[in-house]
Amino acid sequence: MKKVVTGKDRLIGQHDGVRGPLIIVMGGIHGNEIAGIKALKLLFKMLQDEPLTNPSFEFKGRLIGLYGNLAAIKAKKRFVEVDLNRQWTPEHVASILKSPNHTLNSEELEVKGICTSIRNEVKSYRPEKIILLDLHTTSAEDGIFSIPSGTAESYQLAKALFAPVISNLTDTLHGTFMQYFDVSYLGVPSVAATFESGRHDDPLSVNRSVAAIVNCLRFVGAVRPEDVESRHDDILKSYTAHLPRLARMAYKHPFSAKDQFRMRPGYRNFSPVKKGDYLADDINGKILSPLTGYILMPLYQVQGSEGFFIVTEQKPMGHSAG
Repeated sequence: MKKVVTGKDRLIGQHDGVRGPLIIVMGGIHGNEIAGIKALKLLFKMLQDEPLTNPSFEFKGRLIGLYGNLAAIKAKKRFVEVDLNRQWTPEHVASILKSPNHTLNSEELEVKGICTSIRNEVKSYRPEKIILLDLHTTSAEDGIFSIPSGTAESYQLAKALFAPVISNLTDTLHGTFMQYFDVSYLGVPSVAATFESGRHDDPLSVNRSVAAIVNCLRFVGAVRPEDVESRHDDILKSYTAHLPRLARMAYKHPFSAKDQFRMRPGYRNFSPVKKGDYLADDINGKILSPLTGYILMPLYQVQGSEGFFIVTEQKPMGHSAG
């Protein structure tokens, strides 16, 4: 019998303080990306211990950490049947929520479980504001970055995470978790962003995710800037010093299984590329870069439908999300 997982079985942890926003942090939307899950477990321990050394510590709001694709996490795969982070269009979610469980595939059951869990939290806590942070890693070396949903407020949140901001990635990536929950959910104003912390199995990806969550908490006023020690901030700042502060997605290379896409070895996130560079191969032969810029998320894993992205540097924005 197909089961929808909600409640404590989907909860990584929870921390409550005085009245404030509802902050939801997601780990493991892709089952092979567990750095965010590890980071959340560390962070909840940090928040529990903070009052012991800092008696004046006060937390504002409710923070919950949720598991994303539980079935794929168990299988240690990006997904079981379809990419969970491409299922979140309003029409598809509405269809999933009214469909019997036995008609749903593995990822659709996860959508129903996540939606039910978040809906229950919103109805229980009755927040005036919802903040969502989705934690990811990539199959390539190097390069951390944040992705706003497209609104001005999400851009400010992404910028506050101390990583390069890719301003318009969601223009061609549709059905992502953060897009569904941004702007408003159940009538409550909300803002969402995604943080990519590095390579899947790099231990520093966990540290960077911890720092990103702490920076998110500071940005929304859940903790004071001086509270919750985060030595990892220096890691973020030093790691991104040579990277563009703001970049714009200029090209996406999609493919299907019949294309037999193979990325050439050696590319990292933010590796500079020139127009005409030999980047990959498929059934038709060589794939050359269509423009000059930086490569992002070159695919070095079995599952996926985007081979790579190319971004170009952009001047930092004042107040708009572009």
